[in-house]
Amino acid sequence: MIGYYVHHVGRGHLHRATALASLLDHPVTGLSSLPRPDGWEGEWIELERDDTTGPGADPTAHGALHWVPERDPGLLDRMAAISQWCAKARPDLMVSDVSVEVALLARLHGIRVLSVVLPGHRADAAHRLGFAASAALVSFWPESAAGMVSGIDTAAMRRWHRVGAMSRYPVSDTPAPGARRVVVLNGSGGDAVGAAEIEAAREQTPDWDWQVLGPGGSWVADPYPVLLGADVIVTHAGQNALAEVASARRPGVVVPGDRPHLEQRTTAQVLADGPWPVLVESQFPTTGWRERLETAAALDGTAWSSWCDGQAATRFAAVVDELVTGDRG
Repeated sequence: MIGYYVHHVGRGHLHRATALASLLDHPVTGLSSLPRPDGWEGEWIELERDDTTGPGADPTAHGALHWVPERDPGLLDRMAAISQWCAKARPDLMVSDVSVEVALLARLHGIRVLSVVLPGHRADAAHRLGFAASAALVSFWPESAAGMVSGIDTAAMRRWHRVGAMSRYPVSDTPAPGARRVVVLNGSGGDAVGAAEIEAAREQTPDWDWQVLGPGGSWVADPYPVLLGADVIVTHAGQNALAEVASARRPGVVVPGDRPHLEQRTTAQVLADGPWPVLVESQFPTTGWRERLETAAALDGTAWSSWCDGQAATRFAAVVDELVTGDRG
């Protein structure tokens, strides 16, 4: 039995859990504040939220942890629910994607832990403790993407697996349509590109067709055909969005959002320094869109192959399977 803790912010955590569960022979139980997703075949434990009553007292335990507000009823209930499930299910492994506190709770129950490592500056005391307590660490970018994270010490690096970007969609071999079409993947973290900014970019590029997915635009259940219909994709630097751009093999304009631990800005800098087919901007530009789109469209989308080769889920499953069935030492 495997427990998979799914953080409720963003959808990359849930996509990874779903992909892993579909590949393993072991049963997987999801634990999350998110409701049970459609198509999830195993058990799903919906946890109370721990962020609805304000920050509470000493939410970081004097900097030792990330989020443990004192006297928060949601925190108490969710941790008790995880403990009760551990005692009942007696799992072989807990995947934490991501929470240092859940990783430590599982390890204090004597359960092996695999922690997902996100990009950015992770040298704080809580991250270092979580890395040290984990039997394995997994990140969803290629080994060639140097500089994606700081704070993993030498001992933890020996347990660290970089499996490549994981997309919900297969790698495409369909060439860009040449229709002068740009798709904007708008983020949901509070810094989505505004309608006025996009309209200004449209006015500079009257021979390009623009479509916005997400806040300020349209919602589609399956965005992959829309991505394949683009010549250029404008996106934030979240892992899930980048994986889907990469699997579509489309060049991009990347505008990182401001996230804790400089997660997206670190990713964007690595992309800017690497061989991947993107132009990186520190913020959504107000001018120069005609030239920018022409330059981006000329980039070779197949250069994404080293970022996302379509095999990340299989490699992730192999790491998990080895932890469950391998030598326990």
